[in-house]
Amino acid sequence: MIEIKVPTVGESINEVTLLKWTKKDGDYVERDEVIAELESEKATFEVNAEQAGVLKTVAQEGDTLEIGSVLANIDESAAKPAGDTAGEAKPAAAPKEAAPAAEAEAPAATEAKAVGKGTIEMKVPTVGESISEVTILKWVKKEGDLVKRDEVIAELESEKATFELNAEEAGQLHPQANEGDVIRIGDVIAKIDTDIAVPDVAPAAAKAAPAAAKEAPVQASQAPVAAVSNDIKASPVASAIIADKKVDPSQITPSGANGKIMKLDVLEALAHPGKKAFGGQELNSRNKRIEKMSNLRKTISRRLVESKNTTAMLTTFNEVDMTRIMEVRKQYKDKFKESHGVNLGFMSFFSKACAVALGEWPAVNAYIDGDQLVYHDYADISIAVSTPRGLTVPVMRNVESMSMADIEKKVVELAGKARDNKLTMEELQGGTFTITNGGVFGSLLSTPIINLPQSAILGMHKIQERPMAINGQVVVRPMMYIALSYDHRIIDGRESVSFLVRVKELLENPELLLFGKDPVKTLLDL
Repeated sequence: MIEIKVPTVGESINEVTLLKWTKKDGDYVERDEVIAELESEKATFEVNAEQAGVLKTVAQEGDTLEIGSVLANIDESAAKPAGDTAGEAKPAAAPKEAAPAAEAEAPAATEAKAVGKGTIEMKVPTVGESISEVTILKWVKKEGDLVKRDEVIAELESEKATFELNAEEAGQLHPQANEGDVIRIGDVIAKIDTDIAVPDVAPAAAKAAPAAAKEAPVQASQAPVAAVSNDIKASPVASAIIADKKVDPSQITPSGANGKIMKLDVLEALAHPGKKAFGGQELNSRNKRIEKMSNLRKTISRRLVESKNTTAMLTTFNEVDMTRIMEVRKQYKDKFKESHGVNLGFMSFFSKACAVALGEWPAVNAYIDGDQLVYHDYADISIAVSTPRGLTVPVMRNVESMSMADIEKKVVELAGKARDNKLTMEELQGGTFTITNGGVFGSLLSTPIINLPQSAILGMHKIQERPMAINGQVVVRPMMYIALSYDHRIIDGRESVSFLVRVKELLENPELLLFGKDPVKTLLDL
């Protein structure tokens, strides 16, 4: 007899509710078969049988259970009922006499039938501890399509990331939900009829392919011609300016005869961009568009409001003279790229400076969990990355142990994955401190919002030349404002200001980050 206990489902979760038993008391269950559904304060999840045997339930549906409590027992010594094996011999029942004829006509179909499992259900997979539902962005394969095992059939979006769904078996696809639908984890999203053969090459498609290939160049060559000049009446000079400046002809008011666009019309449009309509609409348009909020945008909205409402957030500011960093980058960028294959950017300097300062001021690297303070003896730094879908915050692990080159490579990797919607759940979870760079969009100063459950976030901003008084003289220097938003419940003013001053000191003296007398050798070795 083995005990099935309530599993750990998150650092801050102490209890769960038993929603329902999917298997009843006395049922025989297979190993890994789902026996119950539990609900925490963040998500709904399933409990699987750890061994095959007869289930003996301990808790009742609706009970609130603490983590580690006994949920059920399984008598693994109990024999499996004879009736449960009735369907196991189906594959062997195929008549051997029919096999040769079938193979001669359609080898692929015979193989599919030999391993066919009938119609299987594909369920929405678990994608994170706190995620209970996903949205179907699009079906890559449609109703009735033949799909191969592991072939991508759909793209799903959770509140944190976009991911692909692969076919569990080969066969004919039958979607059970529509694009745009929000479905819960564990729900059936599609069915696959595995008894339908999936040929490696469809004969009809193979025969049609050469013809299509011959026709394609003709169609491709015809497309540009239709879009160039027939629909645009413009003088030769005006046409040249339109092509050079990439002006949208629909935004130009023609003044020539029969609606012809003249040179002055194009120059007028370039000189007054304020007259340009939004989104291809006509001037003076009063059109409104309504779009459904994505799961990611919903999550961003909820977490930002939660951060503002649940933390005693305060922001302190300082400014950094970026002269030395810019000199180091200019002097060694070519050798650095030649040695490491990546550019020497600003993020490595800021990440290393923050990692050093976090080690010296541990409260900035901690967070509150109930009535406890959780400190971290490592720096897992989240970096805010803007994507067309919204803000994502992937994590760099153990930055205190990373080299400058390692950081630059990781930043490039994570930013690329974020843009391509390829970030994994592991890359999005955790993080003890966050860095966000509004300067890439031109922001001169801002008050970033804390990324829960963290307690602090550093905001980088635009580098701008300003007159500074240095040694009694006015000197123009490249300056950057930096901001630290922090939770005053755990971080005092002395700690927050001291942390920011330390970051400023390290950035203005980057040789302190290079741990060596020779910056060139150190940069190439790190």
